[in-house]
Amino acid sequence: MAATIIDGKALAAKCKARIKDEVEHLSKRPGLAVIIVGDNPASRIYVNHKKKDCAECGIYSEEYALPECARQEELLELIGLLNGREDIDGILVQLPLPAQFDEKAVLNAIDPGKDVDCFHPYNVGQLMIGEHTFLPCTPAGVMAMLDEYHIDPAGKHAVVVGRSNIVGKPQAMLLLQRHATVTICHSRTPDLGAITRQADILVAAVGKTGLITADMVKEGAAVIDVAMNRNAEGKLCGDVDFEAVKEKASFITPVPGGVGPMTRVMLLENTLTAARVHGK
Repeated sequence: MAATIIDGKALAAKCKARIKDEVEHLSKRPGLAVIIVGDNPASRIYVNHKKKDCAECGIYSEEYALPECARQEELLELIGLLNGREDIDGILVQLPLPAQFDEKAVLNAIDPGKDVDCFHPYNVGQLMIGEHTFLPCTPAGVMAMLDEYHIDPAGKHAVVVGRSNIVGKPQAMLLLQRHATVTICHSRTPDLGAITRQADILVAAVGKTGLITADMVKEGAAVIDVAMNRNAEGKLCGDVDFEAVKEKASFITPVPGGVGPMTRVMLLENTLTAARVHGK
């Protein structure tokens, strides 16, 4: 029996409607500042999507586009100014930055109370101990999808393939906090399929087309494909062999239309949270 397709676009629309309603009941409008450096085409698409999402939900947004040749001091000065503005609740620096920038220093310069990407060490630490204000957007989107489709991690074996600071590690922590038994796999895991076949919930977040094949998936597993790749034909795809795996899994996310829309909506959720923390 074919898997139920987890519809990230539909859930994102539902979440946006709720966020818009909640924004309308605040005393002041939430504000998000988005900084983009250089002319990376993918980054430009992401930033445009984020601005559009804000407009749909009644969140005020500002874009700061710095040239490729900008200096780190300029960016840090801009972040400092935005940290001090009461009308700006969230600050997002679009990654990747050009090579001359120290990404760690830039991200650490953002006020933790405005760190709506949840990249600052303070917020990462809060996540680790379960006392978070913000959640990293992609892992939070995955958890919202599991909840929407009544996939309870408690008592399940969750396998996360990928150990990035942005997705893999925080995803594992959120699943652990929801009482799953969690295994993290990565490029040096021997016999990856032997581990993934144990997964009741399998999260693929590597960025390698066709990594997860049907023979690597347990019958009836919930399969969440976080990756966004392009195959040889230039078509968007994830890490999972979708057509084959959907015949074996109980639930599966498509690419596109799965995790991506939920990542974007969780940025709005974090901006709303920041506005509330700031007394709006």
